[in-house]
Amino acid sequence: MRKIWKTIGGASVAGLMALAPQMAAAETGFIANSFYDASTPFSKWGYLDWAETVKELSGGDLVPEVFTGTVLLAPRANLQGIRDNVVQVAHHAAIYTPSELPVANAVQELGFNYSDPLVAIFAVADFSMHNQTQLAEWKDNGVVYLGAYATPPYLLFCRSPIRTLEELKGKRIRTAGSTVSLWVEEAGGIPVNVPSSEMYTGLERGTLDCASNAGNDLIDRSLWEVAEYTTLLPTGMYWSGPNWGYNPGFWAGLTPEQRGILMQATARAMARMNIAYIQRAEDALKEAQEKGHTVYEPGEDLMASVTAYREKALASVYETAEQKYGLSNGKEVIDDFRATWDKWEKLLADVDRTDEDALTALAMREIYDTLDPATYGVE
Repeated sequence: MRKIWKTIGGASVAGLMALAPQMAAAETGFIANSFYDASTPFSKWGYLDWAETVKELSGGDLVPEVFTGTVLLAPRANLQGIRDNVVQVAHHAAIYTPSELPVANAVQELGFNYSDPLVAIFAVADFSMHNQTQLAEWKDNGVVYLGAYATPPYLLFCRSPIRTLEELKGKRIRTAGSTVSLWVEEAGGIPVNVPSSEMYTGLERGTLDCASNAGNDLIDRSLWEVAEYTTLLPTGMYWSGPNWGYNPGFWAGLTPEQRGILMQATARAMARMNIAYIQRAEDALKEAQEKGHTVYEPGEDLMASVTAYREKALASVYETAEQKYGLSNGKEVIDDFRATWDKWEKLLADVDRTDEDALTALAMREIYDTLDPATYGVE
């Protein structure tokens, strides 16, 4: 299996589409895709490390062939790639496809208001696999959702110091998500919506003045080379879309036992990935400073602007869900997500946040053990 897929790695998407269903049906090997570079948390722990867990738990029966970066699919193309069985499982950021995934994007509007990535990853997974409106959206788009991702709070990496509202004015800032983009506009900046893979070249060429992303990217994507300054301004967290979204035909072709193994592997991967991601973001800030990078706390007026906009966004989140994203039951969906968030805040209150086994057991008990591998995601 491994040798075959290496041979066709440069094949056309059409060729991959023709071969993938045949290979998936004949073997337990399958293609898994993360469009992030191999060193980033979602690829390193979410896919490369996860693949080893899958093989171990299945005794070698399930063998993911992992592709990272954009060699197979561009960031915006993963939803279609899952649906068309170009890949059997992939990460997809729903903010890239808002018209196809309005429910996921409506919930993501709350990302500007939260700052705890550990609560986020489990609350989002729980909501995404139990809320009927969200489940219907996954099904309509040809995806079986199996697990979440969540970033630490995004910071500002800039070519010049940005500490005050005055220094922010007129700056072109890479953002990911509409709420933070609206805040940037209100604060006097210019939001630029480009994939995270384009941050380095944008900063290097000067088409971006700042990029908003998690702290690990200072090192993992070498942003410290093209952005000399970081401002510790929390500009939202991101979780929209599946970290593991499966092609429905491939998923249905697995046995219930195999689906159960993938659920177990996903629970552990979420715990491990989140612990590592949080630590990596903290370590990268220290490492960048050792290289001469400058880190600032935000000025009072800049932080006050974020705080005020959070309150404004929360007050209008129902209207946003219904009018912008077209949800007829926007209040019901948003309230369910917020209740799920509150549930996980309580569940995690007395748990060691660095204990992978404890977090995995909690995810299994509260999320995956409530799903039947014989029926979940199977039409």
